Amino acid sequence: MSTHADQAPNRPGRPRRRLLGRPALVLAAVVVLLVGLGVVGVAAAGFLRDEPPAPTWQAGSADSTGGTGQSAPTPSPTPADRAISMSATGDIVLGNAPNRLPANDGEGFFDSVRDALAADLVMGNLEEPLTEDTGTGKCGADSTRCFQFRAPPSYAKHLADAGFDLLNQANNHGYDFGAAGYRNTQQALERHDLLHTGAVDQITVTEVEGVKVAVAGFSSYAWNNSLVDIAAAEKVIEKATTMADLVVVQVHMGAEGSEMTRVKPGTELFLGENRGDPVKFSKAMIDAGADLIVGHGPHVLRGMEFYQGRLIAYSLGNFAGGGNMLSNNGRLGWGGVLKVELNADGSWAGGQFLSTYMNGAGKPTMDRDLRGLKLIQQLNRSDFPQTGAKLDAKGVISPPPAD
Repeated sequence: MSTHADQAPNRPGRPRRRLLGRPALVLAAVVVLLVGLGVVGVAAAGFLRDEPPAPTWQAGSADSTGGTGQSAPTPSPTPADRAISMSATGDIVLGNAPNRLPANDGEGFFDSVRDALAADLVMGNLEEPLTEDTGTGKCGADSTRCFQFRAPPSYAKHLADAGFDLLNQANNHGYDFGAAGYRNTQQALERHDLLHTGAVDQITVTEVEGVKVAVAGFSSYAWNNSLVDIAAAEKVIEKATTMADLVVVQVHMGAEGSEMTRVKPGTELFLGENRGDPVKFSKAMIDAGADLIVGHGPHVLRGMEFYQGRLIAYSLGNFAGGGNMLSNNGRLGWGGVLKVELNADGSWAGGQFLSTYMNGAGKPTMDRDLRGLKLIQQLNRSDFPQTGAKLDAKGVISPPPAD
């Protein structure tokens, strides 16, 4: 990993990031990257918002009066006892160039959900390259049931405007336009001061309010860290623990389809592809040192459970499908924003799930009917009766009662 320090271009209205290491791009059959990055965290407004109702928990809200009724001086928190907030989404498709792009060239695409996303570190799964046509699309002229996506590189601005800080490229569409498209996506993100993760051996490190967070992306495809090779994945996470206080796993796992909401032990297949064993993988990553697992891939929401005090969100569903590139039929249209607060030692400090849906234009929209929340509550009871996360009527997340 390069130790060369450099300054990223400052995007108006957002803090300047400190890059601890420049990504080295190597084009071969597989793009291999090792990135160390640092960031000055974005000040978040907490998890308070207008709708649905504000959360009822607040990290670090213990009484500091010592029982005297008078406030005692509170020392400045050190990284060891400071909680930071993170938010994450499922699949994001902004559109499909050249003919299926959103209205107004994507301006305002995330307006409905910007407040819900707000956190110290905002992450999303970017389910397409941001590139011009490289001439190496994966779908040939005579292909059937082959799907390839791309959006213009300029659309990285819409992700930045929405408040995203880091985008995951570890998924089945990240390489739709080959190595050149993958590299172009990284460059487009970097031009707008956005971090990325997901390439082989890539660990992205960002500093948030004095706490270092390492994020690594996994999938079952050769251009990403392997979801299937658990021993290799463990080594990535073990290395990440030496680089940061907190470790987050972004993982594209599980079979696809409207009926794939259940989480069961064992390997999942889709169209003959090994899409990993979500339960085995997730727990192995936590055993290796991960503090949060953010799953996506099935295009539907799945349940959440706690393991060793760490949250596993098995799938956050579809978040955005510009140009109607992702189906919004029934459960396929439901998604959400996962909000999490973790202490610097990885322990749980609070969380909330905010329901969204894709409207008729595929734009992410806050869901007053809370359909996603209700589905996750049901799935947690059926799939994880002992270990399932508890979500109340406002989506506030808490661990299951201790035995």
